[in-house]
Order: sequence, then C-alpha cells, then structure tokens
Amino acid sequence: MFRRRPLLRAAAVGGGAYIAGKHMARNSMERQAAEDDQNQRISDLEQQQPPPDQYQQQAPYQQQQPYQQAPPPPPPPPAPAASSPMIDQLNQLAALHEQGVLTDDEFAAAKAKLFAS
Repeated sequence: MFRRRPLLRAAAVGGGAYIAGKHMARNSMERQAAEDDQNQRISDLEQQQPPPDQYQQQAPYQQQQPYQQAPPPPPPPPAPAASSPMIDQLNQLAALHEQGVLTDDEFAAAKAKLFAS
C-alpha cells in the first residue's frame, strides 16, 4: 500500500505537466500560424502596389503636392442668450439709438431708468 501513493503522485504530476506542455505547444503553434498568415497578407499587399518610382513614370506631368488638410468646420452659431424683458427693452433702446430716433442723452436716460427699476 505504501508503494502505490508515490506512483499515484508521480502520475498526477506527470499528467499535469503533460497537459500544460500540450497546451503551451498548441498556443505556440496557433500564434505562429497567425503570424505566418499576417506576413502572407502583407506580402500580397506589397506585391499589388507598384514600386515608388513607377508612380513618377506613370504621370510625369503631375507635380506631387504635399498633403493638405481640409479646412476646419465653421464654429457653431452662438447659443441664444436667455431672454428677459429687461434685455429685450435694452435691445429695443439700442436699436432706436442706432437708427437715430434717440439722442445720446435720451438713450442714457432711458437706460438709467431701465436699470433703476
């Protein structure tokens, strides 16, 4: 009976090591296959593209221009300000002053009266 336990322990440890080694080998093979596939795709793409000097031979009349970025989009319109009766009245007074209906003194007096209330 004492003899079986060391054998069982050795079998369990050996079996675990075998499974771990098999798993590592499988992962290594999968990784190598993925790298080979990627290298093959890169090679195929390189073969499809003509060499750089061939671009110049195809169109010698065209000048190579540096890459230009698209202009930035216009800024968004300003958000409408919160409207209040005081702001509306002040805008009306400013419009009347710009049109020449109100003089500078009348505009200042109306503005002072608006702020006082």
